[in-house]
Amino acid sequence: MTRLSLPQAKLLLPHLRKLSSTTLALLAFILAAGLMFSVAYGAARVIESRTLKVVTARLDDAGIDWITVTTDGLRVQLAGTAPREADRFRAVNMVGSLIDASRIRDGLDVAPTTGIEAPKFSVQMLRTEDGIQLIGLMPETPAEGGLGEAQLTEEAAQLAPGTEVPDMLETADYPAPETWNAALAFGLEALRRLERSKISVAADVVEVTAISNSDEEKRRLENELRAAAPEGVQLVLDISAPRPVITPFTMRFVVDAEGARFDSCSADTERAKTTILRAATAAGVQGASDCQVGLGTPTPRWSDAISLAIKAVAELGSGSITFSDADVTLLAGSEVPQATFDKVVGDLETGLPDVFSLTSTLEKVETATQGPAEFTATLSADSKVELRGRLTDEMQRSAVDAFARSAFAGAEVLTATRVDANLPDGWALRVLAGLKALAEVDEGRLLVRPDLVEVTGVTGSTSARGRITQILSEELGQGETFKVNVRYDETLDPLAALPTPEECAADVNAVIARTKITFTPASAEIATTARPVLDELASILTTCPAMQMEIGGHTDSQGSEGGNQSLSQARAEAVLMALQGRRVDVSGMTATGYGETQPIADNGSEAGREANRRIEFVLKGAHGATAAPGPAPEASTATEANGSAATPAATAESPVAGLDFSGDTSPSVAPTEKTLAPKPRPEGLKAEDTQ
Repeated sequence: MTRLSLPQAKLLLPHLRKLSSTTLALLAFILAAGLMFSVAYGAARVIESRTLKVVTARLDDAGIDWITVTTDGLRVQLAGTAPREADRFRAVNMVGSLIDASRIRDGLDVAPTTGIEAPKFSVQMLRTEDGIQLIGLMPETPAEGGLGEAQLTEEAAQLAPGTEVPDMLETADYPAPETWNAALAFGLEALRRLERSKISVAADVVEVTAISNSDEEKRRLENELRAAAPEGVQLVLDISAPRPVITPFTMRFVVDAEGARFDSCSADTERAKTTILRAATAAGVQGASDCQVGLGTPTPRWSDAISLAIKAVAELGSGSITFSDADVTLLAGSEVPQATFDKVVGDLETGLPDVFSLTSTLEKVETATQGPAEFTATLSADSKVELRGRLTDEMQRSAVDAFARSAFAGAEVLTATRVDANLPDGWALRVLAGLKALAEVDEGRLLVRPDLVEVTGVTGSTSARGRITQILSEELGQGETFKVNVRYDETLDPLAALPTPEECAADVNAVIARTKITFTPASAEIATTARPVLDELASILTTCPAMQMEIGGHTDSQGSEGGNQSLSQARAEAVLMALQGRRVDVSGMTATGYGETQPIADNGSEAGREANRRIEFVLKGAHGATAAPGPAPEASTATEANGSAATPAATAESPVAGLDFSGDTSPSVAPTEKTLAPKPRPEGLKAEDTQ
């Protein structure tokens, strides 16, 4: 910047004096305006910065991070999207508490509201000896065919006659989920079967907690419920069986040429069971073994005593040890050295708890002497019992014969024994105990000698060998020698032999594939020619477990859509009634009419229409398998109810791929108008237009 010298300033001063007062005033005003603008601008910037800082800090402290704050002089602009209207209102009020409300510019939006979610429907059903309780939330209006609140309460009340069912159910006006009806119906069915249970039903899962009377009942109930579970619904089962009272409380462990094994095993707790099985594995037991858990142990140290005994027999290398309550019998094989036997017996007597009484025997080497007295009983597969050998007198022979006829009820008993008065004391007791044990097998042999009772055979019960051991140890007493060589055969087990739902469906399809079904034309009356087929199907289904199966009726496209649907529904129901009349359990079966909606062939031809008129069996539930109908048999002429040959149109009424229930004598459930005598055909109507 150039500085004016004094001479130059003196030269400029005369020129300034020449300016008018107006010009000077204008210059002063401009200078003052510029100064004021600078002051105002600076003040505005300070206010904006201060306001922004205060408002932002307050919103951050409140956890509101969805607002953007901007300032323009004294104005405060709020922008953003509030989750809810209440949040927007709260934020504006919060800023208004810091600055004047007139300075706020509300530019906030509110997120669009979503539809209110339907509540989660669930029902809990509790059944005890005192009655039934219902609690939960249900749809106010059930879907078609579903259970409403009143109907559910009524059905539950029928299970506990004479008691009032506390109804703590509530309803909500929302549509029921797709699988709700099936889940609720299944839960009610589970409640019918389980007298002590809690059933929790939701649309996608049914939880069953119950108490059964025995392990066998537990297995049966679990199989039945799994088979009946509806498709798309998860089943959670927790069925427990009370611990049985085991009398006598037994364990028998054997080591011989066949290896180490249990003939019988009992434990008082699951922990004791694990300890015993671990000791058996260490002693050389191969494969899966089991111990029955129950009540009746003579001492809490049962598992310790059993583990010590198993170790002792393993050390002997040949022999057996039997626990019957507190009585312990150790039998060592004849090949065991005397020194080893003495050592093992000494250790065992020292280690066993005081409550146990040990009897130990070392078998003698058999010599070639005259054969000992024997009694044998043979149970054959065809239910014939042969009793041979020696008995003390005629009275004993009559008693043994009567006992055998009672123990083997329904079997043919042949008594071919001889009298020997020189038999040892207690012979009759040994014979009767052996016969009682033999009755536990399906096929086998009993051998009774003065020094041995041996039972061999085959059984369809997994617990038979343990039961035989209990019988012999209890009846013979301490110190007596017996052997049990009983093999489990799954083919004889009535539970294991039950066909699966898939196998039942396959058998049904095999009948469908070779047999044609006929109905009376234009009605749901099943033709009489199908009686043998109905009987065959009933014989199959009566041996099947409870399962979910749908009987579907189908028609061709001739006639009205509503009429076809009604006819197919009526025919499916007629099939269901025919099966029920033959004592088939239809509790898990449903009849559904599909009308013309699911064709399997072209309706443009007579053969196609005939194929579409059918009855199908479809396996539902947790198995998710479909019993697909088999191929159609060769066409045959259907017979009208009066015995005359049917017209081709009537023949076409027979479903190609369904079940033939023409022998059913149950009344028709078809709509009334379908079974009336047909009216004269209107002029111009073709024969193919009739259904």
